[in-house]
Amino acid sequence: MPHNPSVDIPFHLILSHLDVPVIAVALDRKVVYATPSADQAFDYEPGEMYGLELARIIPGIDVDQTTDTEFEHATAGKFTVVTNPILMNDEIVGTLISVHPSNEESGVTQTKEYKRLAAHMEAVFETSSDGIWITDGDGVVLDINKASENLNSIYAAQAIGKNVAELVKESFIDRSATLEVLKKKRRISVLQQVRKTGRQLIVTGTPTFNEDGSIRLVVLNERDITDLNELRSTLAQTRKAKEKAEAELTGLSLMELKKGHVVAESTSMRKAMETAQKLAKFETSEILLMGESGTGKGLLAKFIHDTSPRRDKPFIQVNCATLPETLFEAELFGYEKGAFTGASEQGKSGMFELAAGGTFFLDEVGEIPLDMQAKLLKCLDDHEYYPLGASQPKRVNCIIVAATNRNLKALVEHKEFRRDLLYRLNTFTVNIPPLRQRPEDVFELTNHYLNQFNTIFKTSKRIGTAGMKIMQKHPFPGNVRELIGVLKKAVVICEEDNLDEYLEDIFERTGEKGREIGTMSEEVGRLERKMLRQAMTACNNTREMAGYLGISQPTVVRKMKRYNLRDA
Repeated sequence: MPHNPSVDIPFHLILSHLDVPVIAVALDRKVVYATPSADQAFDYEPGEMYGLELARIIPGIDVDQTTDTEFEHATAGKFTVVTNPILMNDEIVGTLISVHPSNEESGVTQTKEYKRLAAHMEAVFETSSDGIWITDGDGVVLDINKASENLNSIYAAQAIGKNVAELVKESFIDRSATLEVLKKKRRISVLQQVRKTGRQLIVTGTPTFNEDGSIRLVVLNERDITDLNELRSTLAQTRKAKEKAEAELTGLSLMELKKGHVVAESTSMRKAMETAQKLAKFETSEILLMGESGTGKGLLAKFIHDTSPRRDKPFIQVNCATLPETLFEAELFGYEKGAFTGASEQGKSGMFELAAGGTFFLDEVGEIPLDMQAKLLKCLDDHEYYPLGASQPKRVNCIIVAATNRNLKALVEHKEFRRDLLYRLNTFTVNIPPLRQRPEDVFELTNHYLNQFNTIFKTSKRIGTAGMKIMQKHPFPGNVRELIGVLKKAVVICEEDNLDEYLEDIFERTGEKGREIGTMSEEVGRLERKMLRQAMTACNNTREMAGYLGISQPTVVRKMKRYNLRDA
């Protein structure tokens, strides 16, 4: 609210704001009042003059004189005092003494200093890149700088003399920090929208106080954050673009896998490859690759090695199904000279040692003998192993990747695989989907291997739309291995350049089209022949066929002889 001019202002408050030193003394010449500037001029602490003899402060002064008198003081220097009687009810009750610099040069110097400081403050005020408003204790605008005029699209003349509440009402601004400061009597920061320009400002209002605690002035500082918000938005868009680019780069890197005979066009296979890529990046050990026979677990293990920081170190692979049980430990851990009868005179490094610094791939891990499973578990737990005949252990310094096409949980239930070893190996599991679940990959794999075999055999075979549909409809129980076998056979045997009819014939002969149901014995025979043919296409030898079909190797050999498939 505006000040009421009828309110009496105490005289001592007026005196306390004077720059000229003033001292009041009673009739006994003792000081009863001194302004702060008087304390400072004569080097006294506030209130310290009270009760002192005036002669002690200004020796030789005669307050009865009415003329100006010049004095010199060690602290105040040369000055002139002017004395005036203090009257109350027409009676003198004391004397008011004002102190002025006695030489003109001092006054000029002081005036120049004030002007210099004022010029500095004006320069700061007008050249600040932030907007500055100054209002009085009622919210009336006293001044605004040029930056604020630009930020608010307002002329100083339009604002000075107005209450900030009026500016809000007239829609110059949507809210006022000054009003918040006057209400809460403390520093306030608000987010302000300038309706005329649409700019966003952070406005901080800081109050200054009178001695009685009332607000004397409010100083506002405005900072434009419109560009900052736009920058933040731009950064967010840039971040999204970067993430998209990284995703595309990841996609490109997956496309590069074709060079390593790995195709990942389907969503499920991409997910598996991205997981493998992440595990490779962090050099994660104890990775278990799960998938049906022929899905490419070996290629994925090699991919993990090739994309890891260990790519320049050895990649050692062992097929656990092909290692004789009696030599399993010696092959994995190696042996010292004379460790057993028939051992090499120089001893032998095991596969763990050969893989030092690189990657050790345990394929068909479900075929490891039970007694060796315990030793492998201890090796993985302790990160060390003992070669046969050795008294000192060797450290495991390689990434362990295991793979299997068998259901390890089922093997655990049948006590054919250790539960603790399963938990140790499957810390990180990557499931490779079978080919029948990813027809997109059938298309890419077919083109890839067809081109490869054309190059190898110097042919120009091709597959048309009909042939590709046949390939994509086939379930490929042998997965990628079967697909490779079919294409290789087609490229070598088919006399025509177009393989469509040949592929149709192959899959019809192995399918169930146009055939009457025979006796149970005949149907069983047909099914066995079909499965054996598929296994022959997907596998390299009878031992692999046994694992593929889930029967023993002698049974495979016997049935192939029975159905005259030995040379097929």
